[in-house]
Amino acid sequence: MMLYVHPENPQPRHIQTIVDCLESGGIIIYPTDTIYGLGCDIFNHKAVEKIMRIKQVDPRKANFSFVCADLKDISTYTKSISTPLFRILKNSLPGPYTFILPASKAVPKILKSKKNTVGIRIPDNNIARTIVKELGHPILSTSLPGNIVEEYTDPEIMNDNFGKQVDLIVNGGVGGMVPSTVIDCTGTEMVLVRKGLGDWIEIEE
Repeated sequence: MMLYVHPENPQPRHIQTIVDCLESGGIIIYPTDTIYGLGCDIFNHKAVEKIMRIKQVDPRKANFSFVCADLKDISTYTKSISTPLFRILKNSLPGPYTFILPASKAVPKILKSKKNTVGIRIPDNNIARTIVKELGHPILSTSLPGNIVEEYTDPEIMNDNFGKQVDLIVNGGVGGMVPSTVIDCTGTEMVLVRKGLGDWIEIEE
């Protein structure tokens, strides 16, 4: 099913349809401020397992992240972070970054990495953040399987390729081609894991 959602002013009834889908264990493809993501409710184990089958990955080895509505979510799903790091997060988010942080007990065990960390995103995208806000907690996010750029940018092509594997495709317009910049913040110094759309130089400074 394809649902057309206004990118700047998401229609409340469409957002509710998406939330209902997630709450019932559905899998969605949805827009972010970078590439389109594959997502589900972090607390629905069957949905999480379905995404793992779609991606053909072991959950402990997968590059999953939590898409959050705001910084309050970060304080819930991560352990206490330093004031300087919090300032960096506050200055960088919403934005095209994924910050790897120590996971709190609120993170479902199935989604904790071997290092007990969690990737956190607050995308600069009204649709994504509105979905999370209405759901009441983060959604799991990962990239779509495959390496063809068009599969990540054109919702119509995503529908052709993945429509039978997911429950809902949220069409918020053409997506980006560059993923988020991933930064590991679990050590004494921040480490660039993947250079993406976010500016690493600004973070370092």
